[in-house]
Amino acid sequence: MKSVAYFFACLVICLPLSSFYLSKEKTFVITDSGAVDDGHTVNTLSIQRAIDQCAEAGGGTVVVPKGTFISGAVFLKQGTQLRLEKGGTLKGSLDEADYPQIDTRWEGEEKKWTACLVNAIGLHDVTVTGPGTLDGSGEEWTAKGRSGTRFGRPRLIGFQNCTRVHASNLSLRNQASWGLFVLYCSEAEISNLHIRAAHNIPSSDGIDIDSGNKIHISNCDIDVNDDCISIKSGKDEDGLRVNRPSENILIEQCRFGYGHGGVAMGSETSGGIRNVVVRNCTADSANWAPVRFKTQPSRSGVVENITYENITLNHTRKAFEFNMAWRMVNPKPAANVLPVVRNIQITRVSGTADAAGDMHGLAGSPISGVKFKDCILHTSKGLVLENTERVDTSGLKIIQPRQQ
Repeated sequence: MKSVAYFFACLVICLPLSSFYLSKEKTFVITDSGAVDDGHTVNTLSIQRAIDQCAEAGGGTVVVPKGTFISGAVFLKQGTQLRLEKGGTLKGSLDEADYPQIDTRWEGEEKKWTACLVNAIGLHDVTVTGPGTLDGSGEEWTAKGRSGTRFGRPRLIGFQNCTRVHASNLSLRNQASWGLFVLYCSEAEISNLHIRAAHNIPSSDGIDIDSGNKIHISNCDIDVNDDCISIKSGKDEDGLRVNRPSENILIEQCRFGYGHGGVAMGSETSGGIRNVVVRNCTADSANWAPVRFKTQPSRSGVVENITYENITLNHTRKAFEFNMAWRMVNPKPAANVLPVVRNIQITRVSGTADAAGDMHGLAGSPISGVKFKDCILHTSKGLVLENTERVDTSGLKIIQPRQQ
């Protein structure tokens, strides 16, 4: 695993904090462009006007001041940064017409899909920061039910085809769909996000990294109704066509509360996922599986060189879940080359869980090269292995409660 350490030494060099700054030369407060916080006015045009004026002036910072401002999708431009001040909230409109359909990727396939509340597309050196709040109105969207005329509920923040991305010190609340979506981006610094979604909101992932390179996530606190963090790289035929991996990713000093996974690899794995380190994190609140791998036979792609280390579990459901035939609902035929999961290091992942978990590989592609080191679990159920090879459990100690 020396190569992984090398990649993360490079990651620190490539992401100097000094490269992320907010312009002090020009600020554009959205209320100066007509935005009002009266609880019913949709301020999309006023906020976009402030962004456009900022870009036309050569760049600067667009400011959301104290108050709650309802808006549909807004699009940052080159040189424009967004800051939400303390007590300032950008809250998503419930009108589908306020979110245009754009070219993007949804669940691993490139297609027209609903724009995010805040969008940054094709930019470099782009910053969205707090300490304010982005609220996706997810509970209200859930109450509305599914629409038959449009594709998808809006995600909260989307960075797409960007370089040198910075998102920090924000509260993300009740995303109608995924919270922070990072697609085809490189050199991203994501830190100090407090992400909460009500547990009745479907697909309310905290952070999704999709075919990204050189990504650093730190000091985030996430409690949602799907994976807290998911690493993706495209799905099935379209993912194989695009063929862009997620790689060189460091996730550290995070808390994972309730969610279907802590840091999940997949299920969209077609472009490959490699060189990922998750370290010095905690998981609690009945998180389903802090260490999670999921794919399907139709996906293909190689998931390799993944390290989880120094992870503390406090009453999670499982500790580990590896499933290469995950959620086989209306499955597509298996790919010509089956997905591969290999070379996984699990070091000092310890604590309490209902079950150690399971590893389910494929008969034609066993999960291989998994090594446990210095892991101690207090759990009533052991680790189930199916279609695996070279899984070293000598460093995994399972302490079960005594039978009365």
